[in-house]
Amino acid sequence: MIRRVKLQDAKAVTAIYNEYIMHSTVTFETEPLREEDMRGRMAEISASFPYFVYEEEGKVVGYCYAHGWKQRSAYRNTLETTVYIHAGHQGKGIGKALMEKLIGECRREGYHALIACLTEPNEASTALHAALGFQKVSHFKEVGLKFGRWLDVSDYELLLG
Repeated sequence: MIRRVKLQDAKAVTAIYNEYIMHSTVTFETEPLREEDMRGRMAEISASFPYFVYEEEGKVVGYCYAHGWKQRSAYRNTLETTVYIHAGHQGKGIGKALMEKLIGECRREGYHALIACLTEPNEASTALHAALGFQKVSHFKEVGLKFGRWLDVSDYELLLG
């Protein structure tokens, strides 16, 4: 079941995200978040933008949201997207279902473009975004350093209008 996020979901969302922080290069954050910090982020984002969780048997196993891409007023119709799935639930279509819901809501709310910023290589996320119609529009080499590795980042764009 996909539903809007609630602040009570902070514990589950924090646990999912912290696994990525500690064990992957998908996020460039390097220190685990406290639940209180995640709750603050969730409150700020969900107050203005779409934020969804995927719940299975009463447990949050994935989440996605969109937020402002850049701060200048001219960018107000463009959002950046984020999606994370619990490690034990990847490859089951949850990410695609969440992103389809997010894309639909962004379109309904009148946004024009969505940007997904992906660490390269990340075959699963690249395939997901390609399947959703995102197109690669940039590639930055060695812009992040995590776990002693220089990492590339690519931006993928989906025009909604």
